Amino acid sequence: MMPGGPASPLAQLVARCGTEVIVTDPTALEATAVDHRRLYRGKPLALALPRSTAEVSQLLALCNALRIGVVPQGGNTGYCGAATPDDSGAQLVLSLRRMRAVRRVDALNDSMVVEAGCVLAEVQQAAATAGRFFPLSLGSEGSCQIGGNLSTNAGGVNVLRYGMTRELALGLEVVLADGRVLSSLDALRKDNTGYDLRNLFIGAEGTLGVITAAALRLFPMPRAVATAFVAVPTVTAAVQLLADLRAASGDRVSSFELVPQLALDLVLQHIPGSRAPLGGGSPWYVLCELTSARAEDPLAAVLESALGTALEAGLATDAVLAQGERERREFWQLRENIPEGQRRDGASLKHDVSLPIDRLAAFTERASAWVAAEVPEARLVAYGHVGDGNLHFNLNQAPGLPAGALAARETAVKRAVHDLVREHGGSFSAEHGIGRLKVEELQRYASPVELDLMRAIKRAFDPNGIMNPGKVLPRA
Repeated sequence: MMPGGPASPLAQLVARCGTEVIVTDPTALEATAVDHRRLYRGKPLALALPRSTAEVSQLLALCNALRIGVVPQGGNTGYCGAATPDDSGAQLVLSLRRMRAVRRVDALNDSMVVEAGCVLAEVQQAAATAGRFFPLSLGSEGSCQIGGNLSTNAGGVNVLRYGMTRELALGLEVVLADGRVLSSLDALRKDNTGYDLRNLFIGAEGTLGVITAAALRLFPMPRAVATAFVAVPTVTAAVQLLADLRAASGDRVSSFELVPQLALDLVLQHIPGSRAPLGGGSPWYVLCELTSARAEDPLAAVLESALGTALEAGLATDAVLAQGERERREFWQLRENIPEGQRRDGASLKHDVSLPIDRLAAFTERASAWVAAEVPEARLVAYGHVGDGNLHFNLNQAPGLPAGALAARETAVKRAVHDLVREHGGSFSAEHGIGRLKVEELQRYASPVELDLMRAIKRAFDPNGIMNPGKVLPRA
């Protein structure tokens, strides 16, 4: 007899889909029950592991009929709890990790079609094998899945040059809540045939349907790269340096990352093998990179000349260019290890915000002053993607304080930071999404019209409310 009795929803799922697809092993369920940051712990009804779009379709149609909530879960690397079931024991976790085929790569059309369970690094490698470049790059690219990247509209370090995941998608295959399949994988650049349904699913965090495959944009493989680690005196100087570097390089800046001294210190302290690229200290640093598809482009000379001009103008106080791929990777590991350095240092409060680039400096100055005056329990670690205005405005608990001292201030800190973001024309959610963590924030900051339209779209696509219940929008 199955758990819950022979007529239970779980028993019906197993009877229709089989034990190969519906997994009830406690060890397997435990791995799906906790989010990446360990903010949420749920109790899944079961784990579904379909092997094809047809099986996803059958599964969602059955869940819709039985009113079983479905929680899509990719690599489970998200920061906002969007992929974690609640503790009711009634929600099915849906993983597409068995669906990881690269269906085709078309180098002449600069496109590829991949299934949603493909790990991002696998997508990058498949493109590279065909002599093409897929530019989405995240710290979790070895474990996050492309379906999750699309569902959260992931950003990463190359947004400045190539855009968010939304800009990298040419088409989607999506299974709707009632099991119907919406497919547009033709990889067209131009297709003005009514409403753009594809973009409704990108960034919807699995609340409207399940992305099972995607047609993605590819680009020429970068053949020339120049990377530098630069000390800058202020955020204002960093923003101006970005503008000057884009002009001097013919807009070949692919990444431009802001790193404060404290973030660098945390990496040097907690990550073995890390070393400071520059002698001395600086309030801020920039990690910048130029790329070109032409191997003969003298990017190192262009970057060196531009940085020389910046040093003369006072926009930079020191700089070093990577001498080879090994040193380039060392620079990037400093940036990529900031979250891990923070984690090892202790408790932190995280804010994923975006500002108009010309307001970054004003916001950082105002918000930093507020933290210094009002939150003595914290040390500010503000870093991020200057090129697209995305700042990870994080606070680490100061040394020597009892556990939970900073966490007790979370509500007040979040409100003050997000209100300042709004005052400066920004967004409280730049690249991590809403999930469970920011549902109340969306209700606070979105306009009544926006919320009405979102609720109407949700009702139209998922009238029974089975798709990722309680994420993005409150349960009806």
